[in-house]
Amino acid sequence: MQLLILLVVIVGIVAVGQLAKVYELSSRISGKREEDISHADTRLNANLFLVFLVVFFASVAYLYWAYGDYAPPAASVHGDAVDTLMSFNIWIITAVFVLVNALLFGFAWKYAYDKDRKATFFAHDNRLELIWTVIPSIVLAVLIIYGLRTWDLMTEDASADAIRIEVYSKQFDWTARYVGNDGEFGQSNYNLITPLNPLGIITPEGVEDAMAEIEKQMGKVESDLSFEKGLLEAERAQLVASLVADDHGHGGHDHGEHSSHGDAEAHDDHGGHDHAEDHGDHGDASGHDDHGSHNGGWKAIAENRIAEIDDILEHQTDRLLILTDAQIEAKEDKLKRLKRHRQRIVELESFTFDNGLGSFEAGRDDQVVKGEFHLPVGQEVEFVFRSRDVIHSAFMPHFRAQMNSVPGVPTRFKMTPTITTDSMQTILDDPDFNYVLLCNKVCGAAHFNMKMDIIVESQEDYEAWLEQQDVFLVDEDNPSTPESQPEPTADVESEVGAEIAMIH
Repeated sequence: MQLLILLVVIVGIVAVGQLAKVYELSSRISGKREEDISHADTRLNANLFLVFLVVFFASVAYLYWAYGDYAPPAASVHGDAVDTLMSFNIWIITAVFVLVNALLFGFAWKYAYDKDRKATFFAHDNRLELIWTVIPSIVLAVLIIYGLRTWDLMTEDASADAIRIEVYSKQFDWTARYVGNDGEFGQSNYNLITPLNPLGIITPEGVEDAMAEIEKQMGKVESDLSFEKGLLEAERAQLVASLVADDHGHGGHDHGEHSSHGDAEAHDDHGGHDHAEDHGDHGDASGHDDHGSHNGGWKAIAENRIAEIDDILEHQTDRLLILTDAQIEAKEDKLKRLKRHRQRIVELESFTFDNGLGSFEAGRDDQVVKGEFHLPVGQEVEFVFRSRDVIHSAFMPHFRAQMNSVPGVPTRFKMTPTITTDSMQTILDDPDFNYVLLCNKVCGAAHFNMKMDIIVESQEDYEAWLEQQDVFLVDEDNPSTPESQPEPTADVESEVGAEIAMIH
Protein backbone atom coordinates (compact mmCIF):
# COMPACT_ATOMS: atom_id res chain seq x y z
CA MET A 1 0.00 0.00 0.00
CA GLN A 2 2.78 2.42 0.89
CA LEU A 3 4.59 1.59 -2.34
CA LEU A 4 1.38 2.31 -4.30
CA ILE A 5 0.99 5.69 -2.62
CA LEU A 6 4.62 6.53 -3.37
CA LEU A 7 4.14 5.62 -7.06
CA VAL A 8 1.00 7.82 -7.26
CA VAL A 9 2.90 10.77 -5.79
CA ILE A 10 5.80 10.29 -8.21
CA VAL A 11 3.43 10.05 -11.19
CA GLY A 12 1.63 13.19 -10.03
CA ILE A 13 4.89 15.14 -9.80
CA VAL A 14 5.92 13.96 -13.26
CA ALA A 15 2.49 14.93 -14.66
CA VAL A 16 2.72 18.44 -13.20
CA GLY A 17 6.17 18.83 -14.71
CA GLN A 18 4.96 17.74 -18.12
CA LEU A 19 1.97 20.11 -17.98
CA ALA A 20 4.34 22.97 -17.18
CA LYS A 21 6.43 22.10 -20.22
CA VAL A 22 3.32 21.94 -22.42
CA TYR A 23 2.20 25.37 -21.18
CA GLU A 24 5.63 26.84 -21.82
CA LEU A 25 5.74 25.33 -25.32
CA SER A 26 2.25 26.58 -26.20
CA SER A 27 3.19 30.09 -25.04
CA ARG A 28 6.20 30.11 -27.34
CA ILE A 29 4.13 28.90 -30.30
CA SER A 30 1.51 31.61 -29.73
CA GLY A 31 4.20 34.27 -29.32
CA LYS A 32 3.02 35.17 -25.80
CA ARG A 33 5.70 36.26 -23.33
CA GLU A 34 5.68 34.79 -19.86
CA GLU A 35 5.52 38.23 -18.23
CA ASP A 36 2.47 39.28 -20.26
CA ILE A 37 -0.70 39.12 -18.14
CA SER A 38 -4.14 39.53 -19.61
CA HIS A 39 -6.80 41.84 -18.21
CA ALA A 40 -8.93 38.79 -17.36
CA ASP A 41 -6.09 37.23 -15.33
CA THR A 42 -5.59 40.50 -13.46
CA ARG A 43 -9.26 40.83 -12.53
CA LEU A 44 -9.41 37.16 -11.51
CA ASN A 45 -6.48 37.57 -9.13
CA ALA A 46 -7.93 40.80 -7.75
CA ASN A 47 -11.29 39.15 -7.03
CA LEU A 48 -9.53 36.18 -5.43
CA PHE A 49 -7.92 38.65 -3.00
CA LEU A 50 -11.39 39.71 -1.87
CA VAL A 51 -12.54 36.11 -1.57
CA PHE A 52 -9.49 35.27 0.52
CA LEU A 53 -10.10 38.32 2.74
CA VAL A 54 -13.67 37.25 3.47
CA VAL A 55 -12.66 33.64 4.19
CA PHE A 56 -9.74 34.85 6.33
CA PHE A 57 -11.92 37.12 8.48
CA ALA A 58 -14.60 34.43 8.79
CA SER A 59 -11.98 31.90 9.98
CA VAL A 60 -10.61 34.33 12.58
CA ALA A 61 -14.14 35.11 13.79
CA TYR A 62 -14.81 31.39 14.21
CA LEU A 63 -11.59 30.90 16.19
CA TYR A 64 -12.55 33.79 18.48
CA TRP A 65 -15.99 32.26 18.99
CA ALA A 66 -14.71 28.69 19.55
CA TYR A 67 -11.56 29.39 21.57
CA GLY A 68 -11.83 32.97 22.77
CA ASP A 69 -12.45 31.88 26.37
CA TYR A 70 -9.15 30.00 26.44
CA ALA A 71 -8.30 30.38 30.13
CA PRO A 72 -10.10 29.07 33.21
CA PRO A 73 -11.72 31.65 35.50
CA ALA A 74 -9.29 33.92 37.33
CA ALA A 75 -8.98 32.75 40.93
CA SER A 76 -7.56 35.92 42.48
CA VAL A 77 -8.56 39.55 42.88
CA HIS A 78 -5.81 40.94 40.70
CA GLY A 79 -6.39 38.05 38.27
CA ASP A 80 -9.61 39.79 37.20
CA ALA A 81 -7.61 42.98 36.58
CA VAL A 82 -5.06 41.03 34.54
CA ASP A 83 -7.81 39.42 32.45
CA THR A 84 -9.35 42.85 31.82
CA LEU A 85 -5.95 44.17 30.72
CA MET A 86 -5.47 41.20 28.40
CA SER A 87 -8.94 41.66 26.88
CA PHE A 88 -8.21 45.35 26.32
CA ASN A 89 -4.99 44.40 24.50
CA ILE A 90 -6.76 41.73 22.45
CA TRP A 91 -9.46 44.14 21.28
CA ILE A 92 -6.89 46.73 20.19
CA ILE A 93 -4.84 44.05 18.43
CA THR A 94 -7.98 42.75 16.72
CA ALA A 95 -8.96 46.23 15.53
CA VAL A 96 -5.48 46.83 14.10
CA PHE A 97 -5.50 43.36 12.53
CA VAL A 98 -8.83 43.97 10.77
CA LEU A 99 -7.87 47.47 9.61
CA VAL A 100 -4.45 46.52 8.24
CA ASN A 101 -5.65 43.40 6.42
CA ALA A 102 -8.74 45.15 5.01
CA LEU A 103 -6.51 47.90 3.60
CA LEU A 104 -3.94 45.39 2.35
CA PHE A 105 -6.34 43.17 0.42
CA GLY A 106 -8.71 46.05 -0.46
CA PHE A 107 -5.92 48.02 -2.10
CA ALA A 108 -4.76 44.88 -3.96
CA TRP A 109 -8.29 44.50 -5.36
CA LYS A 110 -8.96 48.16 -6.15
CA TYR A 111 -5.60 48.95 -7.70
CA ALA A 112 -5.11 45.83 -9.79
CA TYR A 113 -2.93 46.36 -12.85
CA ASP A 114 -4.53 48.34 -15.67
CA LYS A 115 -2.46 49.20 -18.73
CA ASP A 116 -4.54 52.34 -19.30
CA ARG A 117 -3.84 53.72 -15.81
CA LYS A 118 -0.67 55.31 -14.51
CA ALA A 119 0.21 55.14 -10.82
CA THR A 120 0.62 58.37 -8.88
CA PHE A 121 4.01 58.79 -7.22
CA PHE A 122 4.78 61.10 -4.32
CA ALA A 123 7.92 61.08 -2.15
CA HIS A 124 6.53 62.46 1.10
CA ASP A 125 3.26 63.35 2.85
CA ASN A 126 3.26 64.99 6.29
CA ARG A 127 -0.32 63.99 7.02
CA LEU A 128 0.41 60.28 6.49
CA GLU A 129 3.57 60.53 8.60
CA LEU A 130 1.59 62.11 11.43
CA ILE A 131 -1.18 59.51 11.19
CA TRP A 132 1.03 56.42 11.40
CA THR A 133 3.36 57.98 14.01
CA VAL A 134 1.06 59.81 16.42
CA ILE A 135 -1.82 57.33 16.56
CA PRO A 136 0.34 54.22 17.31
CA SER A 137 2.29 56.26 19.89
CA ILE A 138 -0.91 57.21 21.70
CA VAL A 139 -2.19 53.62 21.64
CA LEU A 140 1.10 52.24 22.95
CA ALA A 141 1.24 54.89 25.69
CA VAL A 142 -2.26 53.91 26.83
CA LEU A 143 -1.32 50.22 26.88
CA ILE A 144 1.91 50.83 28.82
CA ILE A 145 0.28 53.09 31.41
CA TYR A 146 -2.61 50.67 31.86
CA GLY A 147 -0.18 47.75 32.22
CA LEU A 148 2.00 49.59 34.75
CA ARG A 149 -1.02 50.42 36.89
CA THR A 150 -2.03 46.75 36.90
CA TRP A 151 1.56 45.74 37.75
CA ASP A 152 1.67 48.23 40.61
CA LEU A 153 -1.45 46.65 42.10
CA MET A 154 0.43 43.32 42.26
CA THR A 155 3.73 44.62 43.62
CA GLU A 156 2.78 47.43 45.99
CA ASP A 157 3.20 46.95 49.74
CA ALA A 158 0.98 44.29 51.24
CA SER A 159 -1.39 45.08 54.06
CA ALA A 160 -0.32 44.60 57.68
CA ASP A 161 -2.46 41.46 58.10
CA ALA A 162 -1.27 39.76 54.90
CA ILE A 163 0.08 36.23 55.14
CA ARG A 164 3.77 36.08 54.23
CA ILE A 165 5.12 33.05 52.38
CA GLU A 166 8.59 32.53 51.00
CA VAL A 167 8.83 30.43 47.83
CA TYR A 168 12.32 28.97 47.43
CA SER A 169 13.42 27.49 44.12
CA LYS A 170 16.24 25.22 43.06
CA GLN A 171 16.76 22.74 40.28
CA PHE A 172 14.18 21.17 40.13
CA ASP A 173 12.12 21.74 43.24
CA TRP A 174 10.02 24.28 45.14
CA THR A 175 9.96 24.79 48.91
CA ALA A 176 7.55 27.08 50.80
CA ARG A 177 8.24 28.74 54.17
CA TYR A 178 5.71 30.36 56.53
CA VAL A 179 6.78 33.01 59.03
CA GLY A 180 5.43 31.32 62.16
CA ASN A 181 3.98 33.01 65.24
CA ASP A 182 6.64 35.73 65.46
CA GLY A 183 5.60 37.19 62.09
CA GLU A 184 9.17 37.35 60.73
CA PHE A 185 11.23 35.12 58.47
CA GLY A 186 14.42 33.93 60.09
CA GLN A 187 17.64 35.10 58.50
CA SER A 188 19.08 32.64 55.96
CA ASN A 189 22.43 32.08 54.30
CA TYR A 190 23.49 29.63 51.62
CA ASN A 191 26.55 28.60 53.65
CA LEU A 192 24.24 26.82 56.12
CA ILE A 193 22.32 24.79 53.53
CA THR A 194 22.22 21.10 54.46
CA PRO A 195 19.83 18.22 53.68
CA LEU A 196 18.01 19.01 56.95
CA ASN A 197 18.15 22.78 56.37
CA PRO A 198 17.48 23.23 52.62
CA LEU A 199 16.82 26.97 52.97
CA GLY A 200 19.93 27.75 55.03
CA ILE A 201 17.92 29.21 57.95
CA ILE A 202 20.31 30.64 60.54
CA THR A 203 19.96 29.59 64.16
CA PRO A 204 22.65 29.35 66.85
CA GLU A 205 22.27 25.57 66.76
CA GLY A 206 22.60 25.59 62.99
CA VAL A 207 25.78 27.62 63.14
CA GLU A 208 27.21 25.23 65.73
CA ASP A 209 26.28 22.16 63.68
CA ALA A 210 27.69 23.67 60.49
CA MET A 211 30.97 24.52 62.22
CA ALA A 212 31.18 20.99 63.63
CA GLU A 213 30.60 19.47 60.19
CA ILE A 214 33.24 21.71 58.59
CA GLU A 215 35.74 20.87 61.33
CA LYS A 216 35.02 17.19 60.77
CA GLN A 217 35.68 17.51 57.04
CA MET A 218 38.82 19.58 57.65
CA GLY A 219 40.09 16.96 60.09
CA LYS A 220 39.56 14.22 57.52
CA VAL A 221 41.48 16.13 54.82
CA GLU A 222 44.29 17.07 57.23
CA SER A 223 44.52 13.45 58.36
CA ASP A 224 44.82 12.28 54.75
CA LEU A 225 47.62 14.76 54.13
CA SER A 226 49.33 13.83 57.43
CA PHE A 227 49.50 10.16 56.42
CA GLU A 228 50.46 10.65 52.78
CA LYS A 229 53.60 8.57 52.29
CA GLY A 230 55.36 10.92 49.89
CA LEU A 231 54.85 13.96 52.10
CA LEU A 232 56.07 12.08 55.18
CA GLU A 233 59.22 10.88 53.40
CA ALA A 234 59.92 14.38 52.05
CA GLU A 235 59.46 15.85 55.54
CA ARG A 236 61.80 13.25 57.06
CA ALA A 237 64.48 13.88 54.43
CA GLN A 238 64.31 17.62 55.03
CA LEU A 239 64.59 17.21 58.80
CA VAL A 240 67.57 14.85 58.47
CA ALA A 241 69.28 17.23 56.05
CA SER A 242 68.75 20.12 58.43
CA LEU A 243 70.24 18.18 61.33
CA VAL A 244 73.28 17.13 59.28
CA ALA A 245 73.85 20.66 58.03
CA ASP A 246 73.54 22.00 61.56
CA ASP A 247 76.06 19.50 62.96
CA HIS A 248 78.65 19.95 60.19
CA GLY A 249 78.25 23.66 59.77
CA HIS A 250 78.45 24.93 63.33
CA GLY A 251 79.35 22.05 65.56
CA GLY A 252 76.07 22.15 67.44
CA HIS A 253 76.19 25.91 68.16
CA ASP A 254 74.49 27.51 65.16
CA HIS A 255 73.55 31.10 65.69
CA GLY A 256 71.44 30.75 62.54
CA GLU A 257 69.50 27.80 63.85
CA HIS A 258 66.31 29.82 63.69
CA SER A 259 66.54 29.64 59.90
CA SER A 260 66.59 25.85 60.10
CA HIS A 261 63.84 26.04 62.60
CA GLY A 262 61.83 28.09 60.11
CA ASP A 263 62.34 25.42 57.46
CA ALA A 264 61.17 22.72 59.79
CA GLU A 265 58.19 24.80 60.83
CA ALA A 266 57.17 25.41 57.23
CA HIS A 267 57.52 21.75 56.41
CA ASP A 268 55.62 20.65 59.48
CA ASP A 269 52.49 22.28 58.08
CA HIS A 270 52.15 19.28 55.79
CA GLY A 271 52.51 16.88 58.65
CA GLY A 272 49.95 18.53 60.86
CA HIS A 273 52.36 19.12 63.80
CA ASP A 274 53.09 22.61 65.00
CA HIS A 275 56.61 22.34 66.40
CA ALA A 276 57.00 26.10 66.43
CA GLU A 277 54.70 26.36 69.44
CA ASP A 278 56.56 23.56 71.26
CA HIS A 279 59.89 25.20 70.57
CA GLY A 280 58.61 28.58 71.68
CA ASP A 281 57.26 27.17 74.91
CA HIS A 282 60.56 25.47 75.58
CA GLY A 283 62.43 28.74 75.10
CA ASP A 284 60.12 30.58 77.45
CA ALA A 285 60.53 27.92 80.11
CA SER A 286 64.32 28.11 80.05
CA GLY A 287 64.25 31.70 81.30
CA HIS A 288 67.47 32.68 79.40
CA ASP A 289 68.66 33.28 75.86
CA ASP A 290 71.11 30.39 75.52
CA HIS A 291 71.70 29.68 71.83
CA GLY A 292 73.06 26.27 72.62
CA SER A 293 69.98 25.36 74.62
CA HIS A 294 67.74 26.59 71.85
CA ASN A 295 69.72 24.63 69.33
CA GLY A 296 69.54 21.51 71.43
CA GLY A 297 65.83 21.95 71.97
CA TRP A 298 65.20 22.21 68.26
CA LYS A 299 67.29 19.11 67.62
CA ALA A 300 65.21 17.20 70.13
CA ILE A 301 62.00 18.31 68.45
CA ALA A 302 63.33 17.34 64.99
CA GLU A 303 64.55 13.97 66.24
CA ASN A 304 61.20 13.28 67.91
CA ARG A 305 59.39 14.15 64.69
CA ILE A 306 61.70 11.86 62.70
CA ALA A 307 60.94 9.08 65.19
CA GLU A 308 57.20 9.73 64.76
CA ILE A 309 57.52 9.52 60.98
CA ASP A 310 59.57 6.32 61.21
CA ASP A 311 56.93 4.80 63.46
CA ILE A 312 54.18 5.69 60.98
CA LEU A 313 56.14 4.39 57.99
CA GLU A 314 57.09 1.13 59.72
CA HIS A 315 54.21 0.28 62.05
CA GLN A 316 51.15 2.18 60.78
CA THR A 317 51.23 1.16 57.15
CA ASP A 318 47.49 0.51 57.20
CA ARG A 319 46.94 4.25 57.63
CA LEU A 320 49.38 5.35 54.93
CA LEU A 321 48.08 6.87 51.71
CA ILE A 322 49.83 7.12 48.37
CA LEU A 323 48.44 10.03 46.38
CA THR A 324 49.39 11.62 43.09
CA ASP A 325 50.49 15.23 42.95
CA ALA A 326 47.10 16.13 41.48
CA GLN A 327 45.29 14.38 44.33
CA ILE A 328 47.44 16.15 46.93
CA GLU A 329 46.76 19.50 45.25
CA ALA A 330 43.02 18.76 45.17
CA LYS A 331 42.98 17.98 48.89
CA GLU A 332 44.95 21.12 49.72
CA ASP A 333 42.47 23.16 47.64
CA LYS A 334 39.58 21.50 49.44
CA LEU A 335 41.15 22.38 52.77
CA LYS A 336 41.42 26.02 51.71
CA ARG A 337 37.79 26.04 50.57
CA LEU A 338 36.65 24.56 53.87
CA LYS A 339 38.57 27.23 55.77
CA ARG A 340 36.93 29.96 53.66
CA HIS A 341 33.55 28.36 54.24
CA ARG A 342 34.18 28.30 57.98
CA GLN A 343 35.26 31.94 57.92
CA ARG A 344 32.08 32.99 56.10
CA ILE A 345 29.98 31.30 58.77
CA VAL A 346 32.02 32.94 61.51
CA GLU A 347 31.35 36.34 59.92
CA LEU A 348 27.56 35.93 59.88
CA GLU A 349 25.96 38.87 61.68
CA SER A 350 22.56 39.00 63.34
CA PHE A 351 20.25 42.02 63.32
CA THR A 352 17.18 42.96 65.32
CA PHE A 353 13.65 43.39 63.93
CA ASP A 354 11.45 46.30 64.97
CA ASN A 355 9.75 44.08 67.54
CA GLY A 356 13.09 43.37 69.24
CA LEU A 357 13.39 39.83 67.88
CA GLY A 358 16.86 38.73 66.78
CA SER A 359 17.14 37.54 63.19
CA PHE A 360 18.96 34.34 64.24
CA GLU A 361 16.11 33.60 66.66
CA ALA A 362 13.26 34.38 64.24
CA GLY A 363 13.87 31.23 62.20
CA ARG A 364 13.06 28.87 65.06
CA ASP A 365 9.31 28.85 64.46
CA ASP A 366 9.41 29.14 60.66
CA GLN A 367 7.45 26.32 59.01
CA VAL A 368 9.01 24.75 55.92
CA VAL A 369 6.75 22.66 53.67
CA LYS A 370 7.30 20.74 50.44
CA GLY A 371 5.01 19.05 47.94
CA GLU A 372 2.12 21.47 48.46
CA PHE A 373 1.28 24.62 50.38
CA HIS A 374 -2.06 26.03 51.51
CA LEU A 375 -3.72 29.45 51.24
CA PRO A 376 -6.87 30.79 52.89
CA VAL A 377 -9.52 32.10 50.51
CA GLY A 378 -10.13 35.85 50.66
CA GLN A 379 -6.91 36.53 52.59
CA GLU A 380 -4.15 38.65 51.07
CA VAL A 381 -0.87 36.79 50.61
CA GLU A 382 2.57 38.32 50.11
CA PHE A 383 5.03 36.05 48.31
CA VAL A 384 8.81 36.42 48.58
CA PHE A 385 10.82 34.49 45.99
CA ARG A 386 14.42 33.29 46.28
CA SER A 387 16.57 30.97 44.17
CA ARG A 388 19.52 28.80 45.11
CA ASP A 389 21.07 28.21 41.69
CA VAL A 390 19.68 29.68 38.43
CA ILE A 391 16.86 31.99 37.40
CA HIS A 392 13.47 30.31 37.76
CA SER A 393 10.04 31.81 37.12
CA ALA A 394 7.28 31.18 39.64
CA PHE A 395 4.07 30.89 37.60
CA MET A 396 0.62 30.37 39.12
CA PRO A 397 -1.59 30.36 36.01
CA HIS A 398 -5.00 30.29 37.71
CA PHE A 399 -4.06 33.29 39.85
CA ARG A 400 -2.60 35.14 36.83
CA ALA A 401 0.61 35.57 38.80
CA GLN A 402 4.21 35.21 37.70
CA MET A 403 7.54 36.45 39.07
CA ASN A 404 11.17 35.61 38.32
CA SER A 405 13.07 33.90 41.14
CA VAL A 406 16.63 35.25 40.95
CA PRO A 407 19.71 34.04 42.90
CA GLY A 408 20.79 36.65 45.44
CA VAL A 409 17.91 39.06 44.66
CA PRO A 410 14.64 38.42 46.53
CA THR A 411 11.56 39.33 44.48
CA ARG A 412 7.94 39.66 45.61
CA PHE A 413 4.31 40.23 44.72
CA LYS A 414 0.97 39.97 46.49
CA MET A 415 -2.35 38.42 45.57
CA THR A 416 -5.67 37.43 47.17
CA PRO A 417 -7.19 34.06 46.18
CA THR A 418 -10.95 34.20 45.61
CA ILE A 419 -11.97 30.65 44.66
CA THR A 420 -11.26 27.58 46.79
CA THR A 421 -9.87 24.42 45.26
CA ASP A 422 -13.16 22.59 45.87
CA SER A 423 -15.15 25.33 44.14
CA MET A 424 -12.82 25.38 41.13
CA GLN A 425 -13.19 21.61 40.85
CA THR A 426 -16.94 22.14 40.60
CA ILE A 427 -16.60 25.00 38.11
CA LEU A 428 -14.32 22.98 35.85
CA ASP A 429 -16.16 19.70 36.51
CA ASP A 430 -12.80 18.13 37.34
CA PRO A 431 -12.58 16.35 40.73
CA ASP A 432 -8.81 15.92 40.34
CA PHE A 433 -8.09 19.62 39.74
CA ASN A 434 -5.45 21.37 41.84
CA TYR A 435 -3.97 24.83 41.61
CA VAL A 436 -0.31 24.55 40.73
CA LEU A 437 2.95 26.47 40.97
CA LEU A 438 5.09 25.94 37.86
CA CYS A 439 8.50 27.07 36.66
CA ASN A 440 7.97 29.15 33.51
CA LYS A 441 11.67 29.63 32.77
CA VAL A 442 13.67 26.85 31.07
CA CYS A 443 16.04 26.09 33.95
CA GLY A 444 17.54 22.73 33.02
CA ALA A 445 16.86 19.15 31.96
CA ALA A 446 14.03 18.49 34.46
CA HIS A 447 12.41 21.92 34.13
CA PHE A 448 9.20 20.30 32.88
CA ASN A 449 8.77 18.46 36.17
CA MET A 450 9.28 21.44 38.51
CA LYS A 451 5.91 22.08 40.10
CA MET A 452 4.16 22.31 43.46
CA ASP A 453 0.46 21.97 44.32
CA ILE A 454 -1.46 24.84 45.91
CA ILE A 455 -4.54 24.25 48.06
CA VAL A 456 -6.96 27.14 48.56
CA GLU A 457 -9.40 26.54 51.40
CA SER A 458 -11.42 28.21 54.10
CA GLN A 459 -9.68 30.15 56.88
CA GLU A 460 -10.60 27.45 59.41
CA ASP A 461 -9.18 24.62 57.28
CA TYR A 462 -6.06 26.64 56.54
CA GLU A 463 -5.38 27.32 60.22
CA ALA A 464 -5.96 23.65 61.06
CA TRP A 465 -3.48 22.58 58.37
CA LEU A 466 -0.89 25.16 59.45
CA GLU A 467 -1.18 24.02 63.05
CA GLN A 468 -0.11 20.52 61.99
CA GLN A 469 3.08 21.71 60.26
CA ASP A 470 6.31 21.33 62.22
CA VAL A 471 8.31 24.38 63.12
CA PHE A 472 11.92 24.49 61.95
CA LEU A 473 13.48 24.19 65.39
CA VAL A 474 11.53 23.10 68.46
CA ASP A 475 12.72 23.87 71.98
CA GLU A 476 12.38 20.54 73.78
CA ASP A 477 11.82 22.27 77.13
CA ASN A 478 9.04 24.51 75.80
CA PRO A 479 7.92 23.31 72.34
CA SER A 480 4.64 25.23 72.34
CA THR A 481 6.26 28.66 72.40
CA PRO A 482 9.34 28.64 70.16
CA GLU A 483 9.17 32.40 69.76
CA SER A 484 9.72 32.93 73.48
CA GLN A 485 13.23 31.46 73.59
CA PRO A 486 15.92 33.66 75.18
CA GLU A 487 18.14 35.68 72.92
CA PRO A 488 21.43 33.83 72.30
CA THR A 489 23.29 36.94 71.19
CA ALA A 490 25.98 36.79 73.86
CA ASP A 491 26.60 33.07 73.33
CA VAL A 492 26.78 33.50 69.59
CA GLU A 493 29.20 36.42 69.91
CA SER A 494 31.46 34.42 72.24
CA GLU A 495 31.27 31.47 69.86
CA VAL A 496 32.22 33.66 66.95
CA GLY A 497 35.08 35.23 68.92
CA ALA A 498 36.41 31.82 69.85
CA GLU A 499 36.26 30.66 66.24
CA ILE A 500 38.04 33.78 65.00
CA ALA A 501 40.75 33.28 67.64
CA MET A 502 41.11 29.66 66.60
CA ILE A 503 41.49 30.60 62.93
CA HIS A 504 44.10 33.24 63.66
